[in-house]
Amino acid sequence: MARAKVKASGKGRKYRFSFGPWNIHEGADPFGPPVRQPIAFAKKLKKYRELGFEGIQFHDDDAVPDIDSKSPQQVRKEAARLGKLLANEGLVPEFVAPRLWESPKTIDGGFTSNNPAERKYAFQRSLQAVDIAAELGSKNIVLWLAREGTYIRESKNARLANGYILDAINAMLEHNPEIRVMIEPKPNEPMDHAYVPTIGHAISLAYLSVDPNRVGGLIETAHAKLAGLDPSDEMAFALFHKKLWSVHLNDQNGLKFDEDKSFGAANLREAFNQVRVLEEGGFGLNGEFVGLDVKVMRTQKANNATAHLSNSKRFFELMVHKVRTFNRKAEAECIKNRDYEALERLVVEHLLGV
Repeated sequence: MARAKVKASGKGRKYRFSFGPWNIHEGADPFGPPVRQPIAFAKKLKKYRELGFEGIQFHDDDAVPDIDSKSPQQVRKEAARLGKLLANEGLVPEFVAPRLWESPKTIDGGFTSNNPAERKYAFQRSLQAVDIAAELGSKNIVLWLAREGTYIRESKNARLANGYILDAINAMLEHNPEIRVMIEPKPNEPMDHAYVPTIGHAISLAYLSVDPNRVGGLIETAHAKLAGLDPSDEMAFALFHKKLWSVHLNDQNGLKFDEDKSFGAANLREAFNQVRVLEEGGFGLNGEFVGLDVKVMRTQKANNATAHLSNSKRFFELMVHKVRTFNRKAEAECIKNRDYEALERLVVEHLLGV
């Protein structure tokens, strides 16, 4: 199949890309078991450079398996060993995220559990994630507040719950003066309703923290869409506050579960506008990664179970080209004349290559 030749960097910056090892997976879903053989972590690392990726995203137990069974000294030692391996592979650890949602101790939330002992566990594990990040050579912690919410609203005090989350953020900031916390908002799933559902909520917490300059956001395309919001507007809001420090790009067919489809696969115009906002907002100029959080289709055969990653990266690069070649003079004329029908045609025809 012929492929258009498009430079990733065009006339502007060259973007850097990242993904997490969980994005190469075995195809299990809530209704069926795995359909592909697991790929060893070391082999996944080799795939990064092959696919043109530089950054690697981590959960704490991606970096240190069976983390709860190990002492703090063992955890730091294993993380340091992995940090050396990453350096040898030419990979950059983008962030570490404490995976609080899978522990039996956090069935009803970690930071926002009604049980003080469970809240203490969540705090301690998050501080350990900070230590892991430092050993890997990353200054970024991501908080996806997966079970920080409720199945029924009467089960928790929402006012106190937001305070518990802020307490956790402050504890991480005080534990390591170099670390930055990126909140990844999502309105639902796995909980019925989640606390901190949008980037606006996340940024308001950032400003209340002990060091607002070290708290920002990570916006995922699908999460914004599940909130009924436009991902590009969420990104623009965070960029306005200088708090968009990473993105998880993917796509979504409507208000369902979190599908994590390849970026641009469902809605090209939404993809165009996300790239437009990132490009115009200077995203990447300070070293930020274009992160992907995409799932390979269950139907995909094992011999090409990374196509969703290479496809998403290519679709992003093609959209960068579309953004940079858009007729800005014609756009300005349409806006000046308030002729938005003409502007719509201009955009659609550009995307269609007319």
